[in-house]
Amino acid sequence: MTPATHSSAEIDTALAAIQFDAQGLVPAIAQQHDTGEILMMAWMDRNAVAETLRTGRVCYWSRSRKAPWRKGDTSGHIQTLVDLRIDCDGDTLVALVDQTGVACHTGRHNCFFRALRNGKLETIAPVIVDMNSIGKD
Repeated sequence: MTPATHSSAEIDTALAAIQFDAQGLVPAIAQQHDTGEILMMAWMDRNAVAETLRTGRVCYWSRSRKAPWRKGDTSGHIQTLVDLRIDCDGDTLVALVDQTGVACHTGRHNCFFRALRNGKLETIAPVIVDMNSIGKD
């Protein structure tokens, strides 16, 4: 799939519409573009948004590493941008992506693999990839 890329002027327009929090971050939900599956949620700063729109490779801000994090750089499980959507208040993003491989660092297809079942929290999706063998990102 050809990644969606944007010009500097378009990136500036998007950045002006986004309301970053006090830490300079905005939540970004990654959603598989063709199935609607919610894959994960992560944070973006201004640079991650700009990088994502400029290159078409989804980039986030890692709060634990305090550094940019381009999805798939260590694991090969990349997210190619199809479209970036900004909500009505400008304080949440949805990245419509084409996910290669798994999205979750646990090796599951998405990060939302636990659900309440009969009063208990149960794992409802299997591990697909042993992330210890390839690197987590």
